[in-house]
Amino acid sequence: MGLLERLEQAKLVKAAQDKDVQPENIEYYDEYEEFKDKIHMELVKRANTPLGEDEKPTDIRTVISQLVEAGGEDIPRSTKQKLVQQIYDEAQGLGPLEKLLRDDTISEVMVNGPYNVYVERRGRLELTDIKLKDDRYVLELIGKIAGPLGRRCDESSPMLDARLPDGSRVNAIIPPLSLKGPSITIRKFSKIPLRADNLIDFGSASFQMLQFLEACVKARANVIVCGGTGSGKTTLLNILSAYIPDDERIVTIEDSAELQLSQRHTLTLESRPSNAEGKGEITIRDLVRNALRMRPDRIIVGECRSGETLDMLQAMNTGHDGSMTTAHANSSRDVISRLETMVLMAGMDLPIRAIREQIASAFDIIVNQSRMKDGSRKIVEISEVLGMESDVVTLQTLYRFVPEGFDTSGKALGHYEATGIRPRVIGKMEDRGIHPMDSWFA
Repeated sequence: MGLLERLEQAKLVKAAQDKDVQPENIEYYDEYEEFKDKIHMELVKRANTPLGEDEKPTDIRTVISQLVEAGGEDIPRSTKQKLVQQIYDEAQGLGPLEKLLRDDTISEVMVNGPYNVYVERRGRLELTDIKLKDDRYVLELIGKIAGPLGRRCDESSPMLDARLPDGSRVNAIIPPLSLKGPSITIRKFSKIPLRADNLIDFGSASFQMLQFLEACVKARANVIVCGGTGSGKTTLLNILSAYIPDDERIVTIEDSAELQLSQRHTLTLESRPSNAEGKGEITIRDLVRNALRMRPDRIIVGECRSGETLDMLQAMNTGHDGSMTTAHANSSRDVISRLETMVLMAGMDLPIRAIREQIASAFDIIVNQSRMKDGSRKIVEISEVLGMESDVVTLQTLYRFVPEGFDTSGKALGHYEATGIRPRVIGKMEDRGIHPMDSWFA
């Protein structure tokens, strides 16, 4: 069965599952579709025609404007301008999705087949009014993303992780794995990275918490940020990384480069998936091992998901203090269990107690992020790792967010409080000439 046949089969499955919203009942209509197709054909023709000796290349937007002006005498001026932008987006970008990618209030774009395009705006999901032509068109968009990277997304390789030229992360999945048609998820790359004062303005942390975390980073404490999907782990990791002194050599390792460090002596490594023949894969674990040979002062891993966790622990325990990473977990206690599981995924037959001892000696601070019901992100807990007691990794909470319900608009209410405990990591701070203030813990 061919891919397009599978798409038709997927439509039938979707119709059976959701009788209220059926693709065949949603009409895609564009009165200027034929006109735009003619201009696209002319653009292709011109692109394949060699320039004369005295000719200079013309900007594609200018060419489109000229073609629209020449062929659309009866089209209103305001409509012509929209057509020029639409044709340009089709020729140079991702068509109707480009409008969403240009909108700075949107953080994610989610295409669930051609007829349901969602966005995340200020932490909340919204269904847009954008309707794409059909499943074939969504596949063409996926091909536009994969092609320049030398990748493909087809029946033999129906999943794609990629990055747009601006750094935005893209995931695509198509039938037969996606029963409701081809799907695209784009996490937009922030052009202007958030700073610590932004977190305070957003109510995502208190001033005292950020002062403490800044001191931890400068004192070369090892930090892990945990939280659920979309809770802001990478954003917080980026903010914490900004506290690293400029004279240190930093190696960052990610599966898709998102961190935006401003320090000059920074090396950015990115993992690589296997090619169409199943060869050439470079994993995060490969890069962590290689980073140890690059004389790093600090190693920052965008996210620990698997066996690379063991190598990260060994790096932290062998002189690479001040390293940082993130992991998916819902609480400070949960992340300990997650780390144990990920170490076991390295294939080493280690006793659980030995793994816990590695974790307890590697990490100093755990920062737990959470996405609230109203879409806001908050640091809900900062804990210190104390060590081992019997067979258990012991933690103590230093700061917490105390929820107080919601206001009439649905905004999450609450306040931050320190537990009053003076952490052991103060010793590391004082060794490096950093003098914590009593007000941080009051």
